[in-house]
Amino acid sequence: MKRYLGQKKLMRIYLDNSDTHEGKPLWQLLLRKVKEEGLAGATVFKGAAGIGVRTELHTFEIWSMAQTLPIVIEIIEAEEKIRDFLDKYDSMIGEGLVTMCDVEVLRYKDASQSRE
Repeated sequence: MKRYLGQKKLMRIYLDNSDTHEGKPLWQLLLRKVKEEGLAGATVFKGAAGIGVRTELHTFEIWSMAQTLPIVIEIIEAEEKIRDFLDKYDSMIGEGLVTMCDVEVLRYKDASQSRE
């Protein structure tokens, strides 16, 4: 698990839960692509509220039939792998924001692997 430790990059992809690609939820497709590409992993967060690209408020409203909520996909990996992933799948993202920043991975534990 040492390959996951040290200086890495954190990419965040900001979407809405209503974003789709070829009729399927975009966040699910991107998560599958992370797995297919062999990236270290990803986490998808559903936000309680957010302001999107057109400064519209997206929030949960109990009386609304369709809820548009913010989704954030976080991927921590080496910069080259993140950039390659984004280059390959950027066309799937019709609208959204993508950021990248430095992160230091201090621990990465997998109980199914032997201790290193």
